[in-house]
Amino acid sequence: MSTSATLSDAARALKRGEAVIFPTDTVYGLGVSVRDAAGPDVLYHVKERDRGKPIAWLVASLADLDRYGVDVPDLARCLAARYWPGPLTLIVRASDAVPESFRSAAGTIGLRMPDNACARALIDEVGCPLATTSANLSGHASPCSFAAIDPELAARVSLALPDPAGDQTKSGLASTVLTCTPTPHIIREGTITKADIAALEK
Repeated sequence: MSTSATLSDAARALKRGEAVIFPTDTVYGLGVSVRDAAGPDVLYHVKERDRGKPIAWLVASLADLDRYGVDVPDLARCLAARYWPGPLTLIVRASDAVPESFRSAAGTIGLRMPDNACARALIDEVGCPLATTSANLSGHASPCSFAAIDPELAARVSLALPDPAGDQTKSGLASTVLTCTPTPHIIREGTITKADIAALEK
């Protein structure tokens, strides 16, 4: 697997609607441009993922919570202000700016702003969010380093982008996932705990 790919190479591939592997703050991600890909199907195919599991978007700013979400509760805004960028995915009702192919069956979308300079620069250069899942075959461990990316998975995508800053900052722990519709509750607990969230609810 080549380590020579650049951010510009990755952005060009994403703008062609192709899937790429790139770094985030938690693990390496597998993603597509939500504007240029027809939908998330390529991610399900490459990863061999259950199509019943929605794929969250990585976004570039706090403003994206209201751009791609609708009827966003105050708690979600408070949590985003406190923990974005960071390992928190907020599931909200999808706005009209979210193509139907990317919405869950319930009409929701998961949004997260990653605490990784390379990931955010890639989002900025592509010009839209990236629908992203962890860069592993389903049932296999998520890679915390470029060297740990499965060559079989890497062979199925256009390119894999190493983190220019190195991999020492990868937490290896998936983001906390909180659904905000209709009643907030944790779907998956990660670095941000139930107690952390409860503290902001008071």
